[in-house]
Amino acid sequence: MDKRILSSIPIPKQVPFHKKTSITHGETKVSFKDHLEQATGENPILVSKHAEKRLAQRDISISSREWAMMEQKVQEAKQKGLKESLVLVGNAALIVSVPNETVITAMNREEAVGQIFTNINGTIIIE
Repeated sequence: MDKRILSSIPIPKQVPFHKKTSITHGETKVSFKDHLEQATGENPILVSKHAEKRLAQRDISISSREWAMMEQKVQEAKQKGLKESLVLVGNAALIVSVPNETVITAMNREEAVGQIFTNINGTIIIE
């Protein structure tokens, strides 16, 4: 390319971009929300409208003890990097989005027999 053409094009002065960095000394970063939930002991599993509808249609009930156990196990699954998990609890089979801590769909255990569950990378069994 002709040098005369290059020299006539003004080159804007670049301002250095300073990105905020933090040193963690081998620790993982934890958000304020995570600290707050840990301190208050609140990590509720959300239930999508679809799952709520399925739970009602199929007359599936889950005890508070089972919900508490499921919340704990979903947190463990989250730490292990799971994305979608099949949760077998009581008389229900649930698909849970682990990062969103949300029940996506639900069916009773009898319905789940013989089914092939795809796009899950973990299973949680709660008795």
